[in-house]
Amino acid sequence: PDLLERAGYKIGMSGKGWAPGNFQRSGRRNNPAGPNIPFEKFLDGLPKDVPFCYWFGSHHPHRPYEKGSGVKAGFKPEDVVVPPTLPDTPEVRSDICDYLEAIRMFDDEVARYLAALEKSGRRENTIIVVSSDNGFPFPRGKANLYDGGTREPLIFVWPSHIKPGTVLDDFATLADLAPTFLEAAGLPVPTNMTARSLLPVLLAGKSGRVDPSRDRAFFGRERHASVRADNLGYPARAIRTAEFLYIKNFAPGRWPAGDPPMFGDIDEFDNITGSASKAAVLVDQKSHLFELAAAKRPAEELYDLAKDPDQLVNIAADSAYAGPREKLSAELEKHLRETADPRGTGGGDAFDRYEYFHPEKNGSPRPAP
Repeated sequence: PDLLERAGYKIGMSGKGWAPGNFQRSGRRNNPAGPNIPFEKFLDGLPKDVPFCYWFGSHHPHRPYEKGSGVKAGFKPEDVVVPPTLPDTPEVRSDICDYLEAIRMFDDEVARYLAALEKSGRRENTIIVVSSDNGFPFPRGKANLYDGGTREPLIFVWPSHIKPGTVLDDFATLADLAPTFLEAAGLPVPTNMTARSLLPVLLAGKSGRVDPSRDRAFFGRERHASVRADNLGYPARAIRTAEFLYIKNFAPGRWPAGDPPMFGDIDEFDNITGSASKAAVLVDQKSHLFELAAAKRPAEELYDLAKDPDQLVNIAADSAYAGPREKLSAELEKHLRETADPRGTGGGDAFDRYEYFHPEKNGSPRPAP
């Protein structure tokens, strides 16, 4: 947004923008996503010859949910597909219904924004992107590097340029949005951006895999919430291809979902910790589902996605997969070095020393350990 604003774009946002943190401490007056202003008011004050960049960050489908809201709205528990990482109980099915109702509420919000854009006469030449910022807020989902935590919807609409109905198989991450928007605006992409513009594949006019080099994605996690002794995070990095998911856990001695007894990543504010689904998993701490969600994990994980699309069986120690494991491990380490990731250059412990800011608690950062 800063780069676009300097180039003459008007910027604005509503809902959740940049977070968590305290942007005032760095001298900013507004959230880095832009000044907070309702979309309709933003469009009303926008001159016809001025381009814009607007960010809407919905609070849906974030937890907490109103218990029973999904069934009340018409979702049927018997129609729910329960993922194999969760127990199939009435409580879990109802919880998933509540989640689906929260997604529907998000859909309604998107519809209102699209209607406002249509009314303004700008829809044809506006790039619209709809996505999520993480996977579903259930055990082994959000705050994990499995598909349940990282695979997200990604929809592009640009009526004057992108062919409707196109379905792309090219790998992408949300970091690719910044260079995509800059290239579409005719602006240079800073050399310190390690992501790549999606514009070439979006404008190719065909479905499937357009760019053969977009055959993998890299991602990772550090401290997500203050849920471990000494405020420590859970450092991990991953590489995902069409065939495999490889994860390197840099601190396998830590509890991945937070320290017991709460196993509380996200936090104690009725997010994952307070859900019926997590309660159903925690009730039997000797079960396979508990092991998947909260037990300590080895330094390496490898999943064969053709045989195990839900990533339930770690085959990193299987000699039959030694070749793919070594190849993916080397490619991940190479990527970490090339992108100057501290976890790849020996300085990763710095992540655990950053201040932890939690505005819901006290509005100020916690001291570093």
